Amino acid sequence: MEEVLKLQKRIVPELVELLEKRYNILRTIYYNQPIGRRVLANDLGIGERIVRTEINFLKNQGFIDINTPGMTVTRDGEYIIDKLKDSIHELRGLSEVEDTIKINFGLKKVIIVPGNCDEDSTILSEMGRVAGVYLKSILKNSDVIAVTGGSTIKKVVDNMPKISNIHDVLVVPARGGMGANVETQANTLAASLANKVNGTYKMLHVPDNLSDIARDTILKEKSIQNVLQFIYNANVLVYGIGEACKMARRRGLNNEKILEIKNKGALGEAFGYYFDKKGNIVYSTPSIGIKNDSIHNIETLIAVAGGCSKAEAILSVEINNKNGVLITDEGAAKKILELLKSK
Repeated sequence: MEEVLKLQKRIVPELVELLEKRYNILRTIYYNQPIGRRVLANDLGIGERIVRTEINFLKNQGFIDINTPGMTVTRDGEYIIDKLKDSIHELRGLSEVEDTIKINFGLKKVIIVPGNCDEDSTILSEMGRVAGVYLKSILKNSDVIAVTGGSTIKKVVDNMPKISNIHDVLVVPARGGMGANVETQANTLAASLANKVNGTYKMLHVPDNLSDIARDTILKEKSIQNVLQFIYNANVLVYGIGEACKMARRRGLNNEKILEIKNKGALGEAFGYYFDKKGNIVYSTPSIGIKNDSIHNIETLIAVAGGCSKAEAILSVEINNKNGVLITDEGAAKKILELLKSK
């Protein structure tokens, strides 16, 4: 099948381009439904006339419905999106890229979603869906899942398929909350994910950044100790990756500390730790929750991050992560290849 797709790309490239265009339109409608034609054209960055022509085709094929609120994808359309994703993946040669990154990083698995979430917001939802499907495939009875906060992990939870055949799964936040947005805090996402996996959850009711005195006092609480034991013994950790300086600002660090982190060569951040280009931890924010020295004892570490802008951050966090599964997008993956070649 892969060979046939490559031959098609060489002999009838215009058909391949048309296939990708219609797939992108259908996928964009799916993740934004109901959506109007003008908004769709703006999201895709193409003219309304072209969009109108393709919409008429998709409607005539029974892939979309058009109603007063906007366009929605039919069951046939959802089937097409699901079946085409592997073909698009092969057409863009992403299997080879996955293998290259997996070998160079020393990871357990790499999954690349076509597209670049820096340019197309629906790619973030697609990464979330792929991560959810992968998580579902590895879950076992009595597993403990730890999740970090953030908008990317929210996409994983939002797009996680419901599970009913797994029992006694416990979901816990990987660390304390951060920021004012409750919807993307680890506690909230842990509760939502537990509902998706037919499990239960525990919460960690502590701020992310505390003084040493406050942290030591809270750690003496039995309820906190109980939750931490589950966090430290998690089977699966699902987390996002951020750019070091951006995350330092988001975590409320002052300019002096941010400059220190930058001067130490920090490129990426995950669960409160800042990593340089060789994967060394150069700084960490004091917090209650998951600890880096226990990370490698976790059976499966699922990192979800994409966008060309995050390539350096992903490389710094994921290098030599033998239990790691990286779910990223084409934009980040191809930039990572450039970085590897430049080494």
